[in-house]
Amino acid sequence: MNIKKASIQTIYSRNSAAVACSSVFLRLQGRSFVSFLLIVLLMQPFSLPAQSASPQLPDPGKVGMNRQQQEQLGLQGMGEVYKQMPVLPDSSPETQYVQQLGRKLQTVIPASRSWPYQFHVIPAADINAFALPGGPIFVNLGTIQAADNEGELAGVLAHEMSHVYMQHSAKQAPKALWTELAAGIAGAVLPQSGLGNLGRMGIQIVGGGVLMKYSRKDEAQADSTGAIIMYKAGYNPHAMADFFQKLEQKYGAGGPQFLSDHPNPGNRQASITAQIRNWPQKDYTTTSSSFSRVKQDALKTKAYSAQEIAAGAKSGQWAEQNRRNGVIPASLNTTSNDGDPSSQSKGPVVADASYKQITPSANFSQYQGGGFSISYPDNWKSAGDQNTTAIAPPEGMGENGISYGVIISGSPGNNNSLDQATQLVIQDMQRQNPGMQVSGDVTNVSINGVQGRSAYLSGRSPVQENGKPIPERDWLVTLPRRDGNLMYLVFVSPERDFDKLRPTYQRMLDSLQMR
Repeated sequence: MNIKKASIQTIYSRNSAAVACSSVFLRLQGRSFVSFLLIVLLMQPFSLPAQSASPQLPDPGKVGMNRQQQEQLGLQGMGEVYKQMPVLPDSSPETQYVQQLGRKLQTVIPASRSWPYQFHVIPAADINAFALPGGPIFVNLGTIQAADNEGELAGVLAHEMSHVYMQHSAKQAPKALWTELAAGIAGAVLPQSGLGNLGRMGIQIVGGGVLMKYSRKDEAQADSTGAIIMYKAGYNPHAMADFFQKLEQKYGAGGPQFLSDHPNPGNRQASITAQIRNWPQKDYTTTSSSFSRVKQDALKTKAYSAQEIAAGAKSGQWAEQNRRNGVIPASLNTTSNDGDPSSQSKGPVVADASYKQITPSANFSQYQGGGFSISYPDNWKSAGDQNTTAIAPPEGMGENGISYGVIISGSPGNNNSLDQATQLVIQDMQRQNPGMQVSGDVTNVSINGVQGRSAYLSGRSPVQENGKPIPERDWLVTLPRRDGNLMYLVFVSPERDFDKLRPTYQRMLDSLQMR
């Protein structure tokens, strides 16, 4: 009997499979196996799959730029958007719906960590959305048209709101920009060269959208934080991953700008599934009659191509249209005292720069950049950060672009060959500069032992004569970096002066050292 008791205790301490295998022993106790099994199961603790408490938004961490500075940059960026892109008025059905959806998502963010989010719609055909520091968020009309339900559009907004919440743009801003903002000496915006305050944060405004240099780590954080915002607001976090996956499957590697600005951090579906596995069950909102109505309206609304938007930006069409339609928020000081939106606080316009004004010195200084060094005329100026560098004469830089000098930047390799990567840079230059054409063939070039590619392009210079832009020549040189990415240099000059500057540009190129 003692032995039998000990055996029963041993069986009870093991799993139910061990109990089931002991039916012969159990029958010796004068009980049926089924009865005994019921007793054992009732004696064991009853448990359901573990569920954690409702998820909480993460601590975004600290950055060197304070809230006021980030909001200042966001307003600066909004000013550029309203100059360079058409924006639907707040009274439009699309904008009213997006603002209502955005406010619903915003209510789940604690006030102490929230931002003054704004939501606006750009009538652009491309599928894209972007957030500026401090809270402004813009959604392209093409995104509303592409979403299948309200949950997918909520996912896009939650993802963009998360970039603001986590302060990703501010975290990648160089310390020099914090210092400038703190001192109140933020410089003129140079959207053409990417060297304005926004450009130094990895934000560049081009036709149809804003190019954001988010890392895959940033994207993973925006996915994770966005999933929490969606869940708390009553939307299935999977809808966000579904929308991204749908775009990738439909468009592949040559997808919309949205996929270029938001690099896939990995398997979004698997990551979100793992993240929400133990969250308390909830009945999700999938769509609404409001979404159905606004999508039908969006499909009927005029949407501009990226090329049309870029052309309108150069002609000043959008600044005038937005002003005339009254869509510019009152918080933006986008007009000067004479009411002309095109004459707001700007740097100099390089409309009359001449070779005599910018003649390069024979004495050279050296610039140390991120992973490279280059020499340049000591009467020219250099400015840059980890993203982009411009070296140019002061008279050759202004609000409407760079007319003389060199822009040095880079782009992801994405496992492309050097020829493919070069073509992508050329295509991007052409998108930003309507009418730009390649002159001749792309040729091989060797710079201090590094094999690269060289191409000449023709376009329109910021320099004007009789109110019209004169022809420009751009010399593009692309070089592979050791990390697999691409470095490129664009030497810029009006066509009339290029041959005079060519020796200086060649000397600069010959001095280039890549690390």
